[in-house]
Amino acid sequence: MNTNNNKLQITLALVTALFVDSTFAQDNKESEPKENVKKTTTELVERLQIIGHSDKLRKEAGSATLISEVELEKFKFDDINRILYNVPGVNIREEDGYGLRPNIGFRGATPERSKKITVMEDGILIGPAPYSAPAAYYFPMMSKMTALEVFKGPAAIKYGPNTVAGALNMTTRQVPDSAEGMIDLASGSDGLFKSKMYFGDTINNFGYLVEGIHLQADGFKELDNGANTGFNKNDLMTKFQYNLSRNGLTQLVELKLSLATEKSDETYLGLSDLDFSENPNRRYLASQNDLMDWDHKQVQLTHFIAAERFDITTRVYRNEFTRSWNKINGFKGGLFNRDLQEILKNPEDEVNALFYEVLTGERDTIQEYEKIVLGDNYREYYSQGIQSELQASYSVLGLEHKFNVGVRIHQDQINRKHTEDTFLMRDAQLVSDGSSTVSTTTNLEKTDATALFLKDTISLNDLEITLGVRGEFFDSLYQNQAVDKENDWLKKETSLWLPSISGFYTFNDNAGLLFGIHEGFVPTSPQESPLIEIENSINYEFGGRFNNGNTKAELIVFYNDIKNLKEGCSFSAAASCGDSLDEEFNGGEVDVYGVEFSASRNYRLANGWNAPVSFVYTYTTSEFKNDFHSDFPMWGTIEQGDHLPYLPQNQVTVNVGLLSNNWEMGVIARYIDEMQEASGDNVLLSDVVIESYTVFDFSATYDLDTYGLVYFKVDNLLDNQVIVSRRPYGARPSKPQQFQLGYQYRF
Repeated sequence: MNTNNNKLQITLALVTALFVDSTFAQDNKESEPKENVKKTTTELVERLQIIGHSDKLRKEAGSATLISEVELEKFKFDDINRILYNVPGVNIREEDGYGLRPNIGFRGATPERSKKITVMEDGILIGPAPYSAPAAYYFPMMSKMTALEVFKGPAAIKYGPNTVAGALNMTTRQVPDSAEGMIDLASGSDGLFKSKMYFGDTINNFGYLVEGIHLQADGFKELDNGANTGFNKNDLMTKFQYNLSRNGLTQLVELKLSLATEKSDETYLGLSDLDFSENPNRRYLASQNDLMDWDHKQVQLTHFIAAERFDITTRVYRNEFTRSWNKINGFKGGLFNRDLQEILKNPEDEVNALFYEVLTGERDTIQEYEKIVLGDNYREYYSQGIQSELQASYSVLGLEHKFNVGVRIHQDQINRKHTEDTFLMRDAQLVSDGSSTVSTTTNLEKTDATALFLKDTISLNDLEITLGVRGEFFDSLYQNQAVDKENDWLKKETSLWLPSISGFYTFNDNAGLLFGIHEGFVPTSPQESPLIEIENSINYEFGGRFNNGNTKAELIVFYNDIKNLKEGCSFSAAASCGDSLDEEFNGGEVDVYGVEFSASRNYRLANGWNAPVSFVYTYTTSEFKNDFHSDFPMWGTIEQGDHLPYLPQNQVTVNVGLLSNNWEMGVIARYIDEMQEASGDNVLLSDVVIESYTVFDFSATYDLDTYGLVYFKVDNLLDNQVIVSRRPYGARPSKPQQFQLGYQYRF
C-alpha cells in the first residue's frame, strides 16, 4: 500500500462521518428476538432510515422518493431503469435492454453513465471512483436491494460530490432479528435464469446474513453467426452484527463483505436505421468478440452508538473494481477514414458502403484501411474512506433544533491500461492480422477528498426551517504513465462551500408546503485543465405534499439555473470524439425547469379486493442561454434556446394493481416523449430524434400460503420495440417482449 493509503488508514482512527444509510426493518417476523437485540435493531433502523414508511405526512424539506421492498417485489425488476421510471424527475438513456450499465440523470442532468448523480449503496459511495472517474461502469445488482431512495434539490445537499442533480441510495437486506430465509428461482425468455437465496439469524448478541444471487441470459440480440449475446452475473454478500449495548447506550457493530462478477457479450456497435426496421435485434459480425468482464469487491465496517438525545454512525469502507471491456473501436483508416457512427448514419454512401460490408461480414477485409480495431479498455479502480454522522436534538430559547453533521475522508483512483489489436474479416470471422498489441492509454487519476455537511432544522410552530452547508475539499492528480510521456502530469486543488436553505410548512395533519434553494456542483476530472470550469448551479424548488392515509400526492416545481454546463467526450457518450476522447467541454449557462407530480391511492373493492393505483408525471424543458460553437459531438453549433439532448419533455408512468388474499396483479404503463440525439447544428446527429414510445409491463403473483408463491411477469407486454438511442455507434433497441415464471419460498 502506498504512502497516501497509509495516511488514510491512520485517519481511520479519527471520529469522522457517515451520510445517512437508508435501512429498513423486515416485516412479518415469525418469532421475537431477545429484548436487547430487538431494541438495538429498532433504534438503528429508525435512526438510519431516511424516508419514513408511516401513513403520516412526511415533513422533510426537499424532494425525496422511496421505493420500498413491497414495490420492488411486486414486479421483481432486475433492471434499475424500469424501477426508476416510477420516480418523477428522472431522465434515462437506455442502452442494452437489461440495465447492465445504466445512464441515469435527474432534472435534466446528462444521464451518461449516471456520472452526474451521487450513487450510493447503504449510504456509501458505490461508483468505481466517484471523484476521479464517476462514470458508473459498475452498478449494483438490483435483485439484492430491498429499497431505493431518490433525493433531488436541497434534500441531496448532504450527499456529494455531485449535488447539481441529486442522489440515489440503494439499500441491501438487513440482518434479521430472528431466523429467516428465502429461495427464489425463475426462468424466462432468451435463456433467462435467476436463482436467489438468503438466510440470516440473530442468536443472543450475534447476528448474521448470507445472500447469494445468480442471474444469466442468452441475450435477445442476434449475431449473424448465431453466437451468444447475453450475460452472466453473480453476487455474494455476507453481514455479521454484534450487539454491544450496555449502561444505557445502544451500540451495534456490523461487518459487510461482498463479491460480484459479470461477463457480458455486450458491444457499443448498433445498427443502421434501415437494418433496425428489418430486424431491431440484429448484431453485426464485427462485434462477435466483444466482451465485458469485471469483478467488484467490497468491505464495509459500521459502528452505531445512540443515547437519548443523539446518535453517531461511523463507517469504514473499501471498494475495488477491475474491468476489461474488449470491443470494436472502429477501423484502422488511412486512405479513407470513417467513424462507425458516420458509417451507420449513411451506409449508402459510396465510401461508407465499403466499411459497412466489412462490418456485416458481407465482404472480407481487402484494404489496409478496412482492418477492424478492437480495443480492450482495461481499468483498475479503488474507492476507500471513513465517514461519520452525528444526529442530535436540543432546545435553545424555546426552539427545537435537529442538528445533523457529517464528515467523510475519501480516496479513489482509476488506472487505465487500454490496448488495441487489429483484425481482418475473413469468411465471416474475425482473424488477427498478426500485428502486436498496441498500448493506447496508460494513465492514472487519483483524488484525496474531505467532505463535510452541517444541517440544522429549527421548529417554529408549524414551520420547519433547515439551514445547511456542504464543504468539498480535494486534491487531484493526473499522470500519463506512457514511457514517452513521463513528465505529462497535472495536480489540482479544489475548495468550495455549497449553502442551502429549505423549509416545510404544515397546514394540518394531511397537507403542507415545501420550498428550497441550494447550490449545485459537479467537479472536473483530474486530467482536465484548470481552464475547464466546474459545473455549478443554483437550484430552486417549491411544492406541496398531501397524505390522508389512503391518498398520497406530491407536486414540485423546480428550476435549475446552471451557471456553467460541463460535458465529457467518451466512447459511450459520443462515438465521434476523435482526438477529443476523455476531454471535457464548457457549455455556459443553461436553464432547466419543470414540474414533478406523483400520486397514489388504494381503492377498496367488493369481496376483499383492493386496487392500488399510482400516477407519476414529469414535465422538463431546457434551453442554452448563449450562442457558441463546440467540438463536443452532442452540441456542435449552439444557438440560444436550443434544448439539451436525451431529455424528454413529458414522461408518464401509471401503475394499476389488483389484489386479494392470494392474488396480486399489476400493470405498469409508461410513456416517454421524443428526445433529441444532439443539441445544435453541424454535428453528425443534428436534427435526429428518438421517437416517443409507450411500454406496458405486467406481473401476477399467487400466494400458496405455507408452500410459497408463484409469480409470472411479462416485460414489454405489447412487444413494442423502438430505438432508444443511436449512441455510441448506431441504433439500439429496447428490450422485446420477455416472459418470466418463478417460484419463491420463504422460511
